[in-house]
Amino acid sequence: MIHPKFAAASSPPIDRSKVGCKPATTSPQKGHDRRRPQATAASTSSPLPSSSSGAARHRPRAMRGASAGRGFKSRGRLLLLLIAGRPRQQSRKTRLPRCFPIVFASKAPAARTKVVAARAPMAGGGERSRVPAGAAGLAVWATLLCNAASLAYFLRSYVVDGSRRRRGCVARSGADDGALRPEEDGALRSEDEEPCHAVALAPDAVLNLELGDPTMYEAFWREVGGCAATVIRGWQAMSYFSDAAALCWFLEPELEREVRRLHRVVGNAVVDGYHLVVGTGATQLYQAAMYALSSPARGDKPVPVVSPAPYYSSYPPQTDLQLSGFYRWAGDANTFAGGECIELVCSPNNPDGAVREAVTGGKAIHDLVYYWPQYTPITGRAAHDIMLFTVSKITGHAGTRLGWALVKDREVARKMVYFVDRSTIGVSKESQLRATKILGVVSDAYETPPAGDSGATVPRLFDFARRRMEERWCTLRATVAASGAFSLPEETTGYCNFNKRTVTACPAFAWLRCEKEGVEDCAEFLAGHKIVARGGEQFGGDARCVRINMLDRDQVFDMLVQRLSAI
Repeated sequence: MIHPKFAAASSPPIDRSKVGCKPATTSPQKGHDRRRPQATAASTSSPLPSSSSGAARHRPRAMRGASAGRGFKSRGRLLLLLIAGRPRQQSRKTRLPRCFPIVFASKAPAARTKVVAARAPMAGGGERSRVPAGAAGLAVWATLLCNAASLAYFLRSYVVDGSRRRRGCVARSGADDGALRPEEDGALRSEDEEPCHAVALAPDAVLNLELGDPTMYEAFWREVGGCAATVIRGWQAMSYFSDAAALCWFLEPELEREVRRLHRVVGNAVVDGYHLVVGTGATQLYQAAMYALSSPARGDKPVPVVSPAPYYSSYPPQTDLQLSGFYRWAGDANTFAGGECIELVCSPNNPDGAVREAVTGGKAIHDLVYYWPQYTPITGRAAHDIMLFTVSKITGHAGTRLGWALVKDREVARKMVYFVDRSTIGVSKESQLRATKILGVVSDAYETPPAGDSGATVPRLFDFARRRMEERWCTLRATVAASGAFSLPEETTGYCNFNKRTVTACPAFAWLRCEKEGVEDCAEFLAGHKIVARGGEQFGGDARCVRINMLDRDQVFDMLVQRLSAI
């Protein structure tokens, strides 16, 4: 029997002619659905008596039981109809699933046994028809199916969906406004992971290896999983300020701690006694450093900026982009006439991977973005006046757009902060919070035991990248040697204090020289083989050389090797 509480909202009107029932004659009453179809004058064999006073509810129990038994044939068909296709209409008074009133109805005595009701007189002169013995059982089974569907529906709504709503709202313990930890289980579910943006390349696809996009690292971070996820609550990181009293007031304190910690773990730079300035990538910090070193020369001619060739191809346009009156690009440091200058020292060098030292004796900015153990032996802790680093070359997160500078002189650091303040009013806190988590995961893998409680190996970034780079460089050198059409710089080795062994240098780029007779422009020559590379002239070098990215995905690198072998 339907519970009175749900009498009005149990279900929308049903066309009984479609399920084998004759239309009922009812009068609208308070608490009943007034949208029921009205009976016609010819409806003399209605299964329910016509009453405006609720007489049907006050009939003897035996009559009510017989009535329930008689209606089970139509109920069974109605239940099957509800399972096969849920009506679109729904009572406005409730959001419960349609199967709930059916669950209550299943408690009627006639639903528990096979009922064969005797013919009984009815108001209006009709007789009750007999109910087939299997109809009640069919109705019971249909009700059980609806029950199971209801349970599944609510479990999904309140367990699965509730978990998704809660995900992303858990802060790292002790972090009031900082980087955050992932879901409590330590890993995101597979359905919530970001889709892979890698697309299978066609055999004749153009390979764009001009840019240094470090997508090789995607495989590592997929292995790490949700442990490296960052969750930022809606009210966090809203202010311009991270620490208003600090020299670099937009630097997140947790990021500073993780940066200093990572340098101590690797042993590639001195951090004690240095000021840390954060920027939107090393590019902005490079501009800030040039401003800080040349700004005292206000009113004088611009300070020359030089770098030994082949130099990073972006140095010239970045130097002259703002048409600053403080500094200007002056070319190759090896041919510089002398005098006051700012020298850009990139070591290991982009594009050829050579280890560099300053050659002019001027004010130096050391670009050490590739001074990490996967690319070169770590021979000692660098302690230069200005040292630039970036997240993209360490972990592969180029899209985070975050770098930092270790600056020895406080006044130089203050001017660099002023430049960042005036140009972008600080640095994105979202980028800083993500970098904090990423760098923390890298350091944790080397400061904690190599295996977890379950015996599973903890992924280590530098080990992964070193293996991958050694494999790629071994393959590329063998391919180049077999082809005879190209050449590479000589392989260099050295003892790495971090790896505790002698390792070979594995630069992030291949400085490839075309030795094929008659080829004067290697970039143009490779373009004919659908390989896009950056020409040597842009680096202040020979046009017969090109720079090729070694940090792309495995599929791209494999296709590069195949095409070079075919030349």
